[in-house]
Amino acid sequence: MENIAEKIIESAEGLFMKYGIKSVTMDDIARDLAISKKTIYQYFKDKTEIVVKVAHSHMAREKDQIEAIQSEASNIIEELIMMTRCMKENHMKTNPAVFLDLKKYYAKGWEVFLEYKQKVFYKSILTSLKRGIAEGVFRPEINAEILANMRLEIIQLSFNDEIFPREKFDFTEVHSQLAEHFIYGILTTKGKELLENQLNKQQEK
Repeated sequence: MENIAEKIIESAEGLFMKYGIKSVTMDDIARDLAISKKTIYQYFKDKTEIVVKVAHSHMAREKDQIEAIQSEASNIIEELIMMTRCMKENHMKTNPAVFLDLKKYYAKGWEVFLEYKQKVFYKSILTSLKRGIAEGVFRPEINAEILANMRLEIIQLSFNDEIFPREKFDFTEVHSQLAEHFIYGILTTKGKELLENQLNKQQEK
């Protein structure tokens, strides 16, 4: 029985990421799994409960990815490259409408995101900034707490359809440009040289 609930969550997440949350119905989820809508209601009270479960599952997986990268990276430059690649891959799989729908129509799901934003993502960015300063790669005079908050808001900004309408801007390109602007703004001369050398080595492979 628990396995069916997990499959429902997995199916819902896949559909949400592809089409956005609001446009996906319980019928769509049932059709995707080739089960009846009645079966879904045996495990979940309504769509909102599914959205909340999906939000928890998705954010927990992103948390695991971040922690794995920070643990595996031998230095902050390697971490930056690995993190940027991971985020780009995740963004390419995500319909920008997901976060807009979550914020506008599913308050409980949005609360899950905000909780992870402050308890997980902020702390991970702060840790990375402090690591970069200690390694002489990020400018020592930056205020890590201010810039950690700034980076979080920049990430959310990339999802804002009013500022970056999808018919005009490529979502992945927006994210990449904003991330690059942020990173180059905090690098020392040494950090810029190390980053560009590492990127050049990767292009040569």
